[in-house]
Amino acid sequence: QVQLVESGGGSVQAGGSLRLSCVASGYTSNFRYMGWFCQAPGKEREGVAAISTDSGSKDYADSVKGRFTISRDKAKNTVYLQMNSLKPEDTAMYYCAAGVDPELSWYWRGDGNYWGQGTQVTVSS
Repeated sequence: QVQLVESGGGSVQAGGSLRLSCVASGYTSNFRYMGWFCQAPGKEREGVAAISTDSGSKDYADSVKGRFTISRDKAKNTVYLQMNSLKPEDTAMYYCAAGVDPELSWYWRGDGNYWGQGTQVTVSS
């Protein structure tokens, strides 16, 4: 059974930083992508960042490029999201997700992903 557990969320002022962590357990050897989605109240879920478990290649939403960095510690089965220069519009619940399909586009669609329970990020102006 797969389990994804996030941590690191919190409340910060605009311009501040947070580092999210996601620890994966269970049958994780078939993961092809790991990463982060977010969902703000009244809005649809959207992809934030993803990292390939094979190549280490990374992909980011345009809104976070240059501010957020995704990384992975393979030995610890952990993926991180370093969030810098946070803006009030980054306020959302952030979910860790792992996908088993080799196509990144499938991962971004969210179908078939494994999901964590989420961690709240609140950025005040």
